[in-house]
Amino acid sequence: MKLSEQMSYLRGLVDGLDVDMTTKEGKVLGQMMEVLQSTVLYIDDLQNQVDELTELCEDLDKDLGEVEEFLLDEDEDLDLDEYEEYGFDEDEEVYETVCPTCENTIVLADSVLDEGSVNCPCCGELLEFDFDDIVIDDFEESEDEE
Repeated sequence: MKLSEQMSYLRGLVDGLDVDMTTKEGKVLGQMMEVLQSTVLYIDDLQNQVDELTELCEDLDKDLGEVEEFLLDEDEDLDLDEYEEYGFDEDEEVYETVCPTCENTIVLADSVLDEGSVNCPCCGELLEFDFDDIVIDDFEESEDEE
């Protein structure tokens, strides 16, 4: 039974008692019933607001999922026509890396890697690239294993 239904039932029980509301006891009981009725209405209103917010959050979550899916598809399908949009020349190779702090995927040009470091555009974390320890033979062997 809902809270409002329980309140109606309780009101019916009190009304059935034929309590004289002019006595001290009757006044107390009447005031208690009014406070309970106000509380029930307030709780019903809060529940309606929670339900609306829950529905809104579910809709936003669904929309955000669609945006994420769209953006991931766009990043995977980066072609030469889109290089200028990202500020790259068509003859530059591009690479993706994941920022260890914010875990966002960042598209980098070959020239940025040559500089050795870049600040993450999302969180500002300094990302450093050190290629001194890489041996070409090791890199080719790891490609062959895949």
